[in-house]
Amino acid sequence: MSASHGYLTTHVLDTARGCPAAGLKIELYRLDGEIRQQIAVTLTNDDGRTDSPILPADEFATGAYELVFHAGAYLETALGIAADQVFLDVVPIRFVMTEADSHYHVPLLLSPYGYSTYRGS
Repeated sequence: MSASHGYLTTHVLDTARGCPAAGLKIELYRLDGEIRQQIAVTLTNDDGRTDSPILPADEFATGAYELVFHAGAYLETALGIAADQVFLDVVPIRFVMTEADSHYHVPLLLSPYGYSTYRGS
């Protein structure tokens, strides 16, 4: 059996300010039913990306995952929203990766009152 060549990346864009969301904390969990195993914690860089794949090829495995974006803390700092006025706090995105040799990219488009995501390229 050959090694997997798949990997996972993410990118966060601040659609309210029209720029990358720098300094946003992201956690990655592997899911097994109701069990969540944390496998990565990182911050976005000045381009709104992580410095390396959040799940690199040497750690990649197919299955169910959850990315947790700490939007509230970012929005408080970036937009000056008071902590008690933040609408979005933590944004979880659950998804399944089924192809062992694919690049999965899960971007987040973030504003103070909404977000969207998709499978990017």
